Amino acid sequence: MQDCDILLVEDNPDDVELTLLAFEEGGICNDMIVAYDGEEALDYLFMRGKYEKRENDYLPAVILLDLKLPKISGLDVLKAIRNDEHTSCLPVVILTSSKEDEDVVSSYRLGANAYVRKPVDYGEFVKAARTLGLFWLLLNEAPPRRRLCK
Repeated sequence: MQDCDILLVEDNPDDVELTLLAFEEGGICNDMIVAYDGEEALDYLFMRGKYEKRENDYLPAVILLDLKLPKISGLDVLKAIRNDEHTSCLPVVILTSSKEDEDVVSSYRLGANAYVRKPVDYGEFVKAARTLGLFWLLLNEAPPRRRLCK
């Protein structure tokens, strides 16, 4: 069982691959769980559906959340995370290509811990991934991680 899993919520397979490579090249070797839509992310977090019997019932150390997702939008995922007592303190970083001011404001109003635009240049993306990983997994003092089920 990993102590510091990362939950990546991203529907674009190319962006998933790019993110995994960028984190690896940035020296961040934590396990990354990928949810391809908002519903799958919530199923993972709340251990329902295909994740009902997953062995690792600890919450991830940080969630990297895209906004434009199928089934349930990133903002609605964020809202659900913040409205549940077991997940309300989880660090959530919005990692998106959206440049809309309204998305930034809405994300922070709903309790996002950070808003990061995905750099277009791969080298810049690797630097961003390294910075995100170092801060959220090593420097940030997160609340104690607990199991979802008691």
